[in-house]
This record gives sequence, C-alpha cells and structure tokens, in this order.
Amino acid sequence: MTDFLWWRDGVIYQIYPRSFKDSNGDGIGDLSGVTDRIEYLADLGVDAIWLSPIYPSPMFDFGYDVADYESIDPVFGDLHDFDRLLEKAHLHKIRVVMDLVLNHTSHLHPWFVESRSSRNNPKRDWYLWRDPGPRGGPPNNWQSIFGGKAWEFDKHTGQYYYHQFLKQQPDLNWRNTDLRERVYEVLRFWLDRGVDGFRLDVVMSYFKDAQFRSNPRKWIGLRGFDRQIHLYDWNQADIQLALHDIRSILDAYPDRMAVGEVTDPEMAVSYIGRDKLHLAFNFDFLRQPWKPEAFLETILDYQQRMPPEAWPSFVLGNHDVSRFPSRFGGGKASDARTKVGAAMLLTQRGTPFIYYGEEIGMLDTPIPYREIQDPPGRRYWPFYRGRDPARTPMQWDDSSNAGFSMGTPWLRVNKDYRVRNVAKQAEDPGSVLNFYKRMLRLRRESTALQNGDFKPLKVNSRDALVYLRESQDQTFLVALNFGNSPLVVTLDVGLSVKDWSLKLSSTSRLGQRLSGNRLDLAPFEAAIFKAGN
Repeated sequence: MTDFLWWRDGVIYQIYPRSFKDSNGDGIGDLSGVTDRIEYLADLGVDAIWLSPIYPSPMFDFGYDVADYESIDPVFGDLHDFDRLLEKAHLHKIRVVMDLVLNHTSHLHPWFVESRSSRNNPKRDWYLWRDPGPRGGPPNNWQSIFGGKAWEFDKHTGQYYYHQFLKQQPDLNWRNTDLRERVYEVLRFWLDRGVDGFRLDVVMSYFKDAQFRSNPRKWIGLRGFDRQIHLYDWNQADIQLALHDIRSILDAYPDRMAVGEVTDPEMAVSYIGRDKLHLAFNFDFLRQPWKPEAFLETILDYQQRMPPEAWPSFVLGNHDVSRFPSRFGGGKASDARTKVGAAMLLTQRGTPFIYYGEEIGMLDTPIPYREIQDPPGRRYWPFYRGRDPARTPMQWDDSSNAGFSMGTPWLRVNKDYRVRNVAKQAEDPGSVLNFYKRMLRLRRESTALQNGDFKPLKVNSRDALVYLRESQDQTFLVALNFGNSPLVVTLDVGLSVKDWSLKLSSTSRLGQRLSGNRLDLAPFEAAIFKAGN
C-alpha cells in the first residue's frame, strides 16, 4: 500500500507516561521506560504513540500545567532521553505524537511570572486579566471545569486572571499576536526535533469572548461549570484563524499532523479539513451505553456531519474517562465484551485511538479517598471519584507491582494484575492481547478496513451490529453480538456462503457462521468475514 498515510490509515496508541513503565525505581513511569517497550508496541501493531504531557511542571494537574514548553520534566528524563525514544520509535516505524497544552500554562511558567509582576509588563496581555466586576467580585460568571469560580484575584496588581481549570493553570490570551507567534515557535521546536504530530489539549478553548460576557445558566449539573451554557468561554469563531496558522506550520513539514480535543461531534467537524486540523476526537462515541443501536446512531450522525475533505477518528477510552471494559460492565464477560468493543473500534472508517492497557482489558482500579491524587476527584468525592482509576500502572507481568516499577508506584496497581498482564496473555492464544494483535494485523493488511466505505446492514436483532466495509478491491463484513446469548441474525441482503471467508473471530467456536442471509453468532462474538479468499 504505497499510499498508506500513518495518521489516517494507521492506529494511534495513547501512553500516559507516569503509568507506563518506570525504569529507575522511583515509582513514576518515564521516557526510558517507554523506549524499553517500543518492541512490544511494534509487535502489538500500532503505527504511532501519543505521549501525555512530559514537560517541566509542578504537577498540580500532572503535567497539564506546563512550566516550560521546550524541555522535559526530570521525573520523565531529559531531552536526550526523548531523542533516544524518538530515534528508536522511528527505527520501528512508529510515529510520535506529543500532547501540547496551549490553552493555559502553569502559574510558575516564566511567561506568567512576568505577566503578573505588574500591569505594565510586556507579557501582561499574554494572559487574561480583568478588573473586578461592578460589585467588586469576579468580572463575569464563568466557572472552572475543576470546580469553583474561574477567576482568581491577584492582590499585587488588583486584577483577576482567568483559569478554566485550576488556579495554578492561568489561561493564555490567544488574541495577543506576540503570544501566538511564540506558541508557534514551540510547535516548530518539536517539529524540528523530529516529532510527527501533536494532540492539542482543549483546542476549543483557545479563544474566549472578546467582551467577556457571562454565560447563560441552566439548572442541571454537579459543578457550577455544568450549570452553564458555554457560549462565551468555548468555541469562539476566532479559533478558525489559529487552526489555519497551525495547519500551515504543519504542512511545511512532511507527513505531520494534529488532532484536537473538542467536546462534541458538531464542534469536532468544524475543526477539521484541508486548511484546519487533520483530526478531532469524536468523544460522543465513548459516551454511548453498551447498545449497538446507540453506537450505530453515533457513527451515522458523525458521517453525515463530516465535510467531504475531512477524516473521522474514533476512541473508546483515554486518561480522562473510566476504562471502557469497566464502563461496559466488567465482570466475567468483561474480556468478551472488550474484544467486541475492540473489533468495533478498529473496523470503523476513521483513525482509531487505543488507550494503554485496553489491549489486555485493563479495568478501573478503585482508589481510596486517602490515595486520590486527581484534583477534581478529591473535590467531588464521593459523587465523582476522579480520573485516577483509569491512570493506574500498566500490568506487564505477575511480579511485584505488575512489573511496572521496582519502587512504590505513584498510584496503586489493580489487584487483578497476577491474572491480567501482558506476559500471561501473550502465552494465551485466546487472550484479549492476542485478539488485538490479530485485529491490528488484519486491519493493516486491508485497505477496506482502513479507508473503505461504511455500510450498515439491517438486522432482526437488537443485540447485533452488522456492517460492510468496502473499497474498490475488497469487501469485509463485520458482525458484532453485544448480547450474552447466541444469535441467529437475518440480514437484509443475501450473502452467498461460497463468496465469504471467516478472517477473524473473538471466540473459539468452530463451524459455519454465514449462509445466505443467515448469520450465526456466539454470545459476545465479533466475527469478520471477507468476500472471496
């Protein structure tokens, strides 16, 4: 496939570096640990890795509060370690995507230290400073995503600064042209170093309303942030100019890309295209219940919204949400459901993103209150238990601390690590890990599964999701049973058994599955057929 394009046709694997592999025994994962596992990732079959933030940071939000955009936090290593990772990844034909947090910085970033030093400082306007409101309080009603008001009063200068997240994460002022140019230098710094792309954190928040108008209210939601309609602190029209600038920078380097974090499909499709971002996450996909009709509705809605020149992406998990095997029920059928979810994700028309540990069916790890490290988890416990349960250490083997670290891990390891780990699953042909490997191999060998058309088939069962993936020279049929009972599915088209061969099944069940328009599926089975041999 001479036209293979890694960010479009490949699969991207998200690594949360703190939790992937610790090489020096301090209990925190690091870049050398990732480098040591590149062969594992190559064997798994992924085409790129996305690294959550590794920049110097005071870690109030575990790296999403950046204190220096052009270096590496010592807890992860240094620039030499990063270059070594980049070199080894590229040697194994694995691209490297960095997480860029450009909506805000740490309050300890030199830019903000200068900005808050006086009202006359040249960098004052690099952040969002406002006088108190008419009654002496905050300038408007904007709320922080992490809880409380989004404005922090600075006694030294007598103004408020805006922070969409923690008060230690002041927002940048993207309307300032000097700030924008400096940010674009950051992109070039990493591109010149050989980085293949960027994940742009909360890209929809870069610009705020120039008049700083208050948001309309609504009445349902745990946080004050949830009880507002975000007309003025998100998704301002000015972002389109910045997207164009970012794309122009990326296009000056061969085969580079950017994927944006946005909140919903309607917003996502407005951020991607020929002169915008290459990809934007479809988070609506990961919000669905374990029902085939819910996923199908989301897929079709996403397709309908997609501009002709744009490309979709799909994700079932990341560092901010519950792991999907837990979200979909866990229990004895967890691995079987995980395989169905994986088959669905990896056979969509769009770029799939895998979150570390999904390939072994890792579950959420219960974290007691005294051990919670995630700021919103501490603030809203027990109504919300935070993001820590989905960020626990990767389970490599059944040795101490699951082979993650020789020291005490920064978060506890899941108790199931002795039975759920990479080493054990590598030896089991029927494991989740080996299913992922087979699925990724099939996808890599199949143009139809990478970028062919998606055509859903009508079926007679509410537990089944069946669709075709078609290119000019290949046709695949994907059949997924979301239920815990065997299914006899009647398709709305006749499919001759002699024209189809079973390429992959998530079960070990033998025998004929497809005959005419009749399809037999075992409980929680994912089966993929190819037209011809």
